[in-house]
Amino acid sequence: MHYHNHNQNGKARCSFCGCTRDIGDRLLMGPKGTAICTTCAKNVLDMFAPNSLDQNVPQCREGDLRKKTHMPRIGNLTPSKIKKELDKSIIGQEETKKVLSVAVYNHYKRLESASNSLVNAEDLRNVTVEKSNVILAGPTGCGKTLFAKTLASLLDVPFAIADATTLTEAGYVGEDVENIVRYLWINAGRDVRKAEMGICLIDEFDKIASKTQNVSITRDVSGEGVQQALLKIVEGTICRFPAEGGRKHPDVPLVEVNTSNILFIAGGAFVGLEDVIKKRQGQHVIGFGNDADAKDERSLSKDILPEDLVQYGIIPELVGRFPIVSSLTELDEKQLLDVLTKPDNAITKQYRKLMAINGIDLRFSDEVLVEIARNAIERKTGARGLRVEIEQRMTNIMFIEPDKCKTGDIIEVLKGRIRIIRGGSEIMVAA
Repeated sequence: MHYHNHNQNGKARCSFCGCTRDIGDRLLMGPKGTAICTTCAKNVLDMFAPNSLDQNVPQCREGDLRKKTHMPRIGNLTPSKIKKELDKSIIGQEETKKVLSVAVYNHYKRLESASNSLVNAEDLRNVTVEKSNVILAGPTGCGKTLFAKTLASLLDVPFAIADATTLTEAGYVGEDVENIVRYLWINAGRDVRKAEMGICLIDEFDKIASKTQNVSITRDVSGEGVQQALLKIVEGTICRFPAEGGRKHPDVPLVEVNTSNILFIAGGAFVGLEDVIKKRQGQHVIGFGNDADAKDERSLSKDILPEDLVQYGIIPELVGRFPIVSSLTELDEKQLLDVLTKPDNAITKQYRKLMAINGIDLRFSDEVLVEIARNAIERKTGARGLRVEIEQRMTNIMFIEPDKCKTGDIIEVLKGRIRIIRGGSEIMVAA
């Protein structure tokens, strides 16, 4: 090993905080290009000093705050501007857009409040703004995952999706809850500081609900035990996990990630939650001719209270860690048509671009788009089912296009058939 001074040329960076020689006063170089700056070296010594394992690690030297601490790209973003960006990718769900825009804005502004210099009022200096995680409840294909992905991309922070159905209590076959944070760490390029500012979506969150409100005296591999294990991680703790996955072992070094500033979004269909709400409101939930059936499900989904989630099977302590609950409604035919054509990354635009690479003009008729939307509604697959419908129709087109089409041709996708037009004349019709 050898030292490099800050005035030497080169692009060596500290493997821990990422600072360059221009910022750091010294870098200690290790094997295979690894390096550590003097400040991080001191932090390591402080961490392993006696009686200091639970102390906060000192922050790295002052410098470019955004670059060194990976602060999100809030800039001049406001809730209204965040919503406008969501409008470009997500159709409908206006209320959820507002709720999420405010929640995300407050979450990352909260990080700035850590600096007392930003707060002038003396009585507010010692006030700690707590984290507000979010629950998104709604049927499949209504945009829960897309919301989280879009927000992470907009703020330029790491994003990870964890499937709650694979999680089990410690000691049983399955994934430990710490793997949720491990996925985020991997997607952050194994950068701990960057991962600590990320967004994590816990998908299928409703599947870990307990089947009964009575506390189980036996193990509950997929219910209460997993919820209990999630409590500290979601609230904020030092999460420790093996870098290469698997179970914790005394001989395996652990990666430590502080989850206090990670925004957790829990998504799930919560099938049957409407019945819980109806029961609370005194409505009948059994029998035919119920006036509060399908037409009222949209309004009922907006009436979710914490006690409804507890009744559904989420333990009260975990419900308290998710103070913001928003419901997404099932998309109707018009909204599904908009999903097909309006977003910047709409599936029809993706295929049009693929064909345009070869100089082919791909067009979808209105009747075939309506048919695709109606099929998705009938099969209850929502926006997720639109891609399946498009893929089925595009398979034959993509198969014959390289052999049958030339630059300048037009391919029209009609209901039940396709047409290839060249120079204003139809040259081929196929099923």
